[in-house]
Amino acid sequence: MSSATLEKIFGLIASLLVTLFVLGLAESISSGAAGFWGGLPFWVICFGILPLVFYDFWDSCLRKKPNGNGNGNGNNV
Repeated sequence: MSSATLEKIFGLIASLLVTLFVLGLAESISSGAAGFWGGLPFWVICFGILPLVFYDFWDSCLRKKPNGNGNGNGNNV
């Protein structure tokens, strides 16, 4: 397998594991002593942050980079 394919596979696995961990933590907080209203701010934060995780996966692994390396901003030395 090429390194680009492995990067996509492991990037997706890592993103899904982070999602599973964070949502499991949010569920645990909400069902524990904090209750629904105590855990609600954490849920809001989770649903604000998880799209950033998947954007980073897309930006790092899936997006076509114009010069073939770096983040595509042209300032790579």
